[in-house]
Amino acid sequence: MNPPTAAYTAAMDEMSPEPLTSNDGPIVVAAWDLYKVYLTAGHEVPALAGVDLEVPAGSFFGIMGASGSGKSTLLYLIGGLTKPTRGLIQVEGHDLAQMSDRARTLFRRRRMGIIFQEYNLLPTLTARENVALPILLEGKSVNACRTRVDNMLDTVHLRERADHRPDALSGGEQQRVAIARALLNDPAIVLADEPTGNLDSKQSAEIWALLREIAHEQKKTILMVTHEAQGAAYTDRVVVLKDGRVVGSFEPKGTADAALVATGYQELAG
Repeated sequence: MNPPTAAYTAAMDEMSPEPLTSNDGPIVVAAWDLYKVYLTAGHEVPALAGVDLEVPAGSFFGIMGASGSGKSTLLYLIGGLTKPTRGLIQVEGHDLAQMSDRARTLFRRRRMGIIFQEYNLLPTLTARENVALPILLEGKSVNACRTRVDNMLDTVHLRERADHRPDALSGGEQQRVAIARALLNDPAIVLADEPTGNLDSKQSAEIWALLREIAHEQKKTILMVTHEAQGAAYTDRVVVLKDGRVVGSFEPKGTADAALVATGYQELAG
């Protein structure tokens, strides 16, 4: 990971976060009484209504819920892409809602990795160059971080495809490039928003297994939003949302048992 820029250091000095811990060890994400209300045609539409959440360090954590349950809104709040209407959310002890826009952007770039359903790769760049984008945005060259980039491509088992552009890669390979990019700056947490939504069942299973491997072998904290029981079955713990509230949780513990997850989900959200 590159040394912090002066702007980043100054932004972080604005905050004095206390380390968050629980019986399970360090806590990367913590939310208390979290609300998010949108105004639509003059009417208030609640997306989240009093969510409490703790995400332990080094866990592969899942969030499930039907469409409109608030799961994507919760992910956007954790990522600092929007602010809560009420309540508090912290990442590594930092209250992102209290940061300036620039400080929040710098924090997200350096301390978070984000994986979207769409791969968001630049078509004119190779896999290696796409992985290097977070560093290229800071004005550095691919060669300056080549070893780190290639190590990330090794992590996602894609080194041999480093010089291929996205149109020469399968959907699963493109998502692996996106995962490598999300890991480049050694983030405190990786946020994955329906990361297999565009993939077939075989490629999806490979991505879920890869995310679990990264979480457990590299001690990375990964938070994945998914509606797929099979995907959630690879996580350590699943929190279920319904109508903007947490209705319970259960622990698949990486069993890859979709039936177990489907039953657990139905009991809570059905």
